[in-house]
Amino acid sequence: MSRMMDDVSDTPARLLNLLSLLQTPREWPGSELAERLKVSPRTIRRDIDRLRDLGYPVEATMGAVGGYRLVAGTAMPPLLLDDEEAVAIAVGLRTAAGHPVDGIGEASVRAMAKLEQVLPSRLRHRVRALSAATVPMAPNPGRSSVDPEDLTALAAAAAGHERLRFTYEAADGGETRRLVEPYHLVPVGKRWYLVAYDLERDGWRIFRVDRVRGPRPTGQPYAPRELPAEDATEFVTSKIYSLVPTYRAVATVYAPAARVAGRLGDRPGDVEPLDDHTCRVRSHTDTLPWLAQSLMMLGHEFEVHEPPELIDHLGELSARAARGAGRS
Repeated sequence: MSRMMDDVSDTPARLLNLLSLLQTPREWPGSELAERLKVSPRTIRRDIDRLRDLGYPVEATMGAVGGYRLVAGTAMPPLLLDDEEAVAIAVGLRTAAGHPVDGIGEASVRAMAKLEQVLPSRLRHRVRALSAATVPMAPNPGRSSVDPEDLTALAAAAAGHERLRFTYEAADGGETRRLVEPYHLVPVGKRWYLVAYDLERDGWRIFRVDRVRGPRPTGQPYAPRELPAEDATEFVTSKIYSLVPTYRAVATVYAPAARVAGRLGDRPGDVEPLDDHTCRVRSHTDTLPWLAQSLMMLGHEFEVHEPPELIDHLGELSARAARGAGRS
């Protein structure tokens, strides 16, 4: 009778435990699952059917013993992690958030915010201690330091549509107090940027996260406003370029057009063949350092026709290289 009572009691907790076991990449005999969960094999079969009804793709294998395993489905089930697994993932996400990679930077911060929101305090302390004690083997001197705690706070506020207060440090070292409605975090190159609506300045702004100090959620929800751009990434890049002089370049490259096309971020028509061995390149608007670097990375001789600022910049680079090589 006690075994039967065990089979019907605390079904939700038992289903979670069963799902946790099935997430281990192996096949589980029904008898072993029954022994682990202290229920009958019949209860295991009923629980497997319940998981399938909930959308979890549990596959049964035939044989003398038979077994079950969780296979890939159309959606990812909630992960059930033990303490060590949760700490490992949280530390890994913090590392990824500190080193933006195309396509995963913002996703890693969102995942980090979700995970740390549900971590017990004992595990949150371990994650912070491990992160503080971990130093990258080869830190990039050009990368600005970003506090993972700040990233998590900003991501959580943006996802939850909650207003934020923080102190912002300007390029000259001056500090201002800000009250914003956070919209998105965007990794660009070596830096993180927060796109937000500044309530006290009544306008959209971008903030370098490494200059954000002490972000604090206010508990005040807000209805998201319409961003004056197609997406947050476009808004950030347009703002960055608006602060730096940009130019369009026209150059002759002494190489076949087929070797040059697609290497300068060009679109159809930007690289025009002049003959079998020469082409004319018209670049998109960008900064002088990027234009010079892009042309030099082609690995072919070239001649810049415009703008004159790019010609001067290349001359300065040439003189600097000559001095570095010990030539006057």
